[in-house]
Amino acid sequence: MKKVLASFFTIILVVAITLAAIFLLVRATLYVTAIASPLGRAGAIVAELVLGVVLLLGTVWVATHLAVRIFSTKESNGQQSLGAAESKQLNPHGESLG
Repeated sequence: MKKVLASFFTIILVVAITLAAIFLLVRATLYVTAIASPLGRAGAIVAELVLGVVLLLGTVWVATHLAVRIFSTKESNGQQSLGAAESKQLNPHGESLG
């Protein structure tokens, strides 16, 4: 039940962050296109591109980070668990080594 609630919360959070980033980028675009100086406009366009990349990559990072934290399996050594068949070591003849 916790995973389901956390999944819905993550979806709502990511959608809200993405919409906020898009609205911010639209406002920045309107501001940048109103700049009269070509040199100032060029600098503002570069800044807007950097802002867009940071905001949208940040949104993707938040989504993947939360998804991994919600759905990952925990083990004492910090590695993800493997299936029983994958974790056994086999010799070339298919017999178990351990």
